[in-house]
Amino acid sequence: MAEIKQVLVPDIGDYKDVSIIELLVKAGDTIKAEDNLVTLETDKAAMDVPSPYSGVIRELKVKVGDKVSQGSLILLLESSEAAAAPKDNPAAAQVMAAPVAAKLAEKPAAAPLPAQTMQAVAANGKAHASPAIRRFARELGVPVAQVKGSGEKGRVTKDDVQNFVKAALAQPRAAAGGNGMQVAAMPVVDFAKFGAIETRPLSRIKKISGANLHRNWVSIPHVTQFDEADITEMEAFRKELGVEYAKQNIKITPLAFLVKAVVVALQQFPEFNASLDAGGENLVLKQYFHIGVAVDTPDGLMVPVLRDADKKGIVQLARELGEMSARAREKKITAAEMQGGCFSISSLGGIGGTAFTPIINAPELAILGVSRAVIKPMHQDDTFVARLMLPLSLSYDHRVIDGAAAARFIVFLSQVLADTRRLAL
Repeated sequence: MAEIKQVLVPDIGDYKDVSIIELLVKAGDTIKAEDNLVTLETDKAAMDVPSPYSGVIRELKVKVGDKVSQGSLILLLESSEAAAAPKDNPAAAQVMAAPVAAKLAEKPAAAPLPAQTMQAVAANGKAHASPAIRRFARELGVPVAQVKGSGEKGRVTKDDVQNFVKAALAQPRAAAGGNGMQVAAMPVVDFAKFGAIETRPLSRIKKISGANLHRNWVSIPHVTQFDEADITEMEAFRKELGVEYAKQNIKITPLAFLVKAVVVALQQFPEFNASLDAGGENLVLKQYFHIGVAVDTPDGLMVPVLRDADKKGIVQLARELGEMSARAREKKITAAEMQGGCFSISSLGGIGGTAFTPIINAPELAILGVSRAVIKPMHQDDTFVARLMLPLSLSYDHRVIDGAAAARFIVFLSQVLADTRRLAL
């Protein structure tokens, strides 16, 4: 027998009065359990709330712009399902997150944008924007009063702030103190006059992460150090473990060894396991080892964080990496899982390439890029032998880390990967 069920906002951690930025369903829609209903936005993440039941939506109780907290009523649903306990329906108890500005709160405020790019939009100089949007704007150095809002009743949205930044970057920059360089605006091109075109919108993840990547690239002096690690023995050991743990459905990947080796290197070189403080004058040395791992998803790159990697063995890391990657591709990574990283790894070894320059994931100070391993003839004991060599690319913040320290770090890391016994030290 059908009954009307109340669908409430599930546990969203410590967040209160979170804004609804998008309604994904409407009255009369037939939905299935775990279908997304609304999108919430905090200062850390955009989050989709899934339905705990299947059925027909009878009435929406919220609208875009409303503030909600855990337990707030979202909608009324006509369903013939029996109510599921939270433990039987984990999807209803967990809010899914996309990686928006997961680390903006840890990032020092950027310098204000050039004055000539700003246009006042309100006579009284005030703008309608939520605290989260105002904070986001401050972190990017954007005066929110200068941003024209496209939301309900002229409310400023995150897209508005990002578009403002894009427009500012497209304008010629004034020379700072006479020593700067004028940058010409990007040309506006009508590509259709040259042939057939297709316009495809960027995913939400790419729109938001693009602004952060641009900020990190222009505000951090990147240098990349390259090296190769002989992983011949490591790969042989990995394959042995793979056969042993295949029965438990645990896939032992090279990435599990890389995470463990990076932790050993961070313990040896603590300045890499650090961040600059907000004033840029002190180094915050971290006593924990949380490693971010870039995951390629259909909607863009996500970087969930493996907590306390120093306290876990290869097998446990392999299991958690597999589970984390699967949930990232299914958009089931929570906001908390995107925060607190000390150092990131971006591995393209499964795709190919010989080297690349990864962009630092601020406020971290370094990131490791990994390319495809290849067999090469290496000189050993007065002869050449075939060895499996893994290309490594270490990008680092040159304000804190100098070239000699980076070279020592990557050489030490290569030595650890070449002799897996060092992982036990």
